[in-house]
Amino acid sequence: MGLESNLFPAGAQTPASAAGDDAPPAARAITASMQNLLAQYFADQRQAEAAPSPVHDHQAKLAAALTPAPRPAESANESLWPQSARDAVAHLQAEIFELRAQLERQNQLLQNAQAQADHDVLTPTLNRRAFLREATRAMADCKRYGEEATLIYVDMDNFKAVNDAYGHAAGDAALIYVAETLNANVREGDSVGRMGGDEFAVLLRHADLQSARVKAMKLEAELMMGTFEHNGLYLKTGGSFGVRGFAGQASAEAWLSEADAAMFLVKKSSR
Repeated sequence: MGLESNLFPAGAQTPASAAGDDAPPAARAITASMQNLLAQYFADQRQAEAAPSPVHDHQAKLAAALTPAPRPAESANESLWPQSARDAVAHLQAEIFELRAQLERQNQLLQNAQAQADHDVLTPTLNRRAFLREATRAMADCKRYGEEATLIYVDMDNFKAVNDAYGHAAGDAALIYVAETLNANVREGDSVGRMGGDEFAVLLRHADLQSARVKAMKLEAELMMGTFEHNGLYLKTGGSFGVRGFAGQASAEAWLSEADAAMFLVKKSSR
């Protein structure tokens, strides 16, 4: 249907038909202009009706601003689990955390207890039991891998004289001095232990008999050159050294006894 059918009702005579085909050109031009003006008018009216009014647009914006934003979807736990279940899970998690902390404390206490069980109560050395355990391990390595290991047995000289002259505190200071001197002059893989009283032992791994004898002489010289302090006094002490290499001994105790016997011979010959 054409433009004219939209502007005029059915059966009505349009300006163009009223003018007639035989109308003068000027009349036909005026009629065309009127049609264009009317078409433009009704098109503007339709656009105005379709466009939202400022009032309606403002109301829409206000409604959008006042409408709360949609909440995010709840997690699976929140949507499916009741509050009592979530509380129970939180309580269990807290208990697990506390149990882990207790386990760590117990492990630390166990490590401290093991360290105390292996170390001498006075000096920074292994006790006899722990030293023999290290010697046993060294013997096993010697047998399995063909390695060499040596024991040095040390007996302090004049220890009783220090105790009698300056008291037991001075004797303790002398023991600590000897232990620290031995520790300071051996390698990281070696071991130093107090066998009891004023006697010590040194386990040298990967060391043959000759190198162990050289080490024993150096240790003796270190003790003789050094001093230890007691109540403002600087005192001296020394020691006798016996050396015994591993030669297939039946036990660590037997190996240690042979080193002790070698020390006794040295001590006896120096009197």
